[in-house]
Amino acid sequence: MGKTALIVIDMINTYDHPDAELLIPSVESVVPVLTDLLERARRTGITVIYVNDNFGEWRSHHGELLEEALSGPHAGLVRPLRPDDSSLFVVKARHSAFYETPLDYLLREQQFDQLVLCGQVTEQCVLYSALDAHIRGFHVVIPRDAVAHIHADLADAALRMMERNMGAHVCASSELWA
Repeated sequence: MGKTALIVIDMINTYDHPDAELLIPSVESVVPVLTDLLERARRTGITVIYVNDNFGEWRSHHGELLEEALSGPHAGLVRPLRPDDSSLFVVKARHSAFYETPLDYLLREQQFDQLVLCGQVTEQCVLYSALDAHIRGFHVVIPRDAVAHIHADLADAALRMMERNMGAHVCASSELWA
């Protein structure tokens, strides 16, 4: 493998949406794992790229999204995962991290060929991002304990699909950058 990037999907979040009540318990279990994964990635020089929904705020940028999430009632889920000064940030409007974003261009310009996808939601944005990464020729890694879900059964099916249909390496986060 060549260069690896850690892609953090939709973790800068106010949790003010219809599925939030179902999602939050899974996010609470993932935050400590993701915090550790981010620390290890940064310590070993892995590039961290946040790809985050703009929540329909077409005039917002990553600083505003972060500020709003940190000022909300679920700031404790966001604070440990804040981007640092070396993190890159891509704003998205739909489920896939690639759909109508500059992510593919960024990854190719920086010569990444392996993407570790983490964040939320396993059966939605992570799944669609993994598919788009796969069809673009990137090797995909999914740390199963670093992705949050709304529906556990659908998340399990999504992980199996990513592994079987996309050749993704589904593993424990502890296997990465130990």
